[in-house]
Amino acid sequence: MKVACFSTTKTDKRQFEKMLTPEMGIDMDYFDVHLSLKTVPLAHGFDAICAFVNDHADADVMAKLSEYGVNAIVLRCAGFNNVDAKAAEKYNIQILRVPAYSPQAVAEHALALIMTLNRKTHKSFNRVRDGNFTLEGLLGFDLFEKTAGVIGTGRIGQEAVRILRGLGLNVLAYDPYPNDRVTELGAKYVGLDEIYAQSDIITLHVPLLPQTEHMINREAIAKMKPGVMLINTSRGGLMEAKDLIHGLKSGQIGYLGIDVYEQEDNLFFEDHSEEIIHDDVFERLITFPNVLITAHQAFFTQEALDNITATTLDNLKDVKGGSLKPERCVRCEG
Repeated sequence: MKVACFSTTKTDKRQFEKMLTPEMGIDMDYFDVHLSLKTVPLAHGFDAICAFVNDHADADVMAKLSEYGVNAIVLRCAGFNNVDAKAAEKYNIQILRVPAYSPQAVAEHALALIMTLNRKTHKSFNRVRDGNFTLEGLLGFDLFEKTAGVIGTGRIGQEAVRILRGLGLNVLAYDPYPNDRVTELGAKYVGLDEIYAQSDIITLHVPLLPQTEHMINREAIAKMKPGVMLINTSRGGLMEAKDLIHGLKSGQIGYLGIDVYEQEDNLFFEDHSEEIIHDDVFERLITFPNVLITAHQAFFTQEALDNITATTLDNLKDVKGGSLKPERCVRCEG
């Protein structure tokens, strides 16, 4: 089985080469470019492709993949908002994903953003290196007995609840499908408006779907507590970036920590340090002293990478053998 692996880094290649064995019968070629209509010809002659979060498989790409004889797209991630599932069904292309690789990794990174924004350890680090030992401008607040709102209580959201409750925060949760474990951990399910009104910290753990796109917009921000801390380790499209800027300028948003950005496919996972970045919205965001942006690294732990690689190879073996696990198959989920 020949597989074209897009958006691969040196780390991705090391992971696959570590776990691939001749018995699997999988021959993988690695491409460092994103999948798009421009790059899809690279998939010619392959049976399947392996894609990541910033690869785009829209209807036009699907048509080309079908023309080339590609019968499966295996995603190295949980989200599949970058894949046109209806077009995949039309062209009989299977889509498989990694539904759970390490909920702890993402939830712990959300905590890292919270702690760093609050106690400003990144600024303190730079000051001390420059011989500046003053504390002015580094004032934080106790997390203990503050209120956190967790939006989305799937596997990652549940871990976020567990961590935040362990730190002594009161936790409010929102999810269309409540989970008993969340209430057992001591969180309380409420509506979104109550989360907005009561939470000192709001952290997002929902997938990007039509009903969640830009859910954090000017209207939602206006309902939040003044000075709220917003955290997003899910998908950039959950937030309207221009409205975030408005909220930061007005002081309604007191802290912003994001590991994702709606237009990140033009930026993240690549070195642009010697270039001019032409995304004016992104450039405006990083000028705020109370904004912390990391480059989609929440998932990036050794445990998570091992699980992602193992599940991806398992999915490829299932495609090869014609037996798909419903929980990993996007089209099986409907």
